[in-house]
Amino acid sequence: MSMSPKIVVLTGAGISAESGVPTFRDADGLWEGHRVEDVATPEAYDLQPITVHRFYDARRAALAAVEPNPAHRALARLEDALGDDLTLVTQNIDDLHERGGSRRVVHMHGELLAAWCRACSARVRWTGELADLPPCPACGVTELRPDVVWFGEVPYHMDRIAMALAEADLFVSIGTSGAVYPAAGFVQQAARYGARTLELNLEPSEGTMWFREARHGRAGDLVPAWVDEVLAQLG
Repeated sequence: MSMSPKIVVLTGAGISAESGVPTFRDADGLWEGHRVEDVATPEAYDLQPITVHRFYDARRAALAAVEPNPAHRALARLEDALGDDLTLVTQNIDDLHERGGSRRVVHMHGELLAAWCRACSARVRWTGELADLPPCPACGVTELRPDVVWFGEVPYHMDRIAMALAEADLFVSIGTSGAVYPAAGFVQQAARYGARTLELNLEPSEGTMWFREARHGRAGDLVPAWVDEVLAQLG
């Protein structure tokens, strides 16, 4: 590794689960008793917007009861040391990275604490409910929806992520299933450009085979230890 490595970190549901954020998808494929098709697709929103809003309103309210864990805080320490040489990409829509101290988080699946107006395309911070169909602060039309990427929609910031992967010396995946694309393909993309690859996960993921190195255990233990290693190498 060079003295000032470029590192891309991808985080998934596993890092937030240790803070008490439900992964929502149970073994039977349901999200809090809902089929994915009923709460996380554009079609579901068009058919029953109030049901979808209530689902996300509940998730938004639940964020107040959880706190960042040592893994989130360790990644903030890494950002302090590397600055722009660290690209932190998350599949999570919570704000635990930010509350843990990270300031440059790339939310590829959007943010729970934001709303997007389908009428004027404004994006605004939103901490309250949407089920009562409030007007857009920008245009006054009642077309606000959660600013999250649903199944069938294109993730955000893909060009920025692709550029970071092409320049990375090291790609690290933390708490991901390795099953959801395009994020599941980032490891192969980074490896093609010559990056080392490391998986930190509770157990082997569906994509473990693609990583040069894999360490398995709790993110709250593995991530701080790995960050300490990187910082020690930086001197």
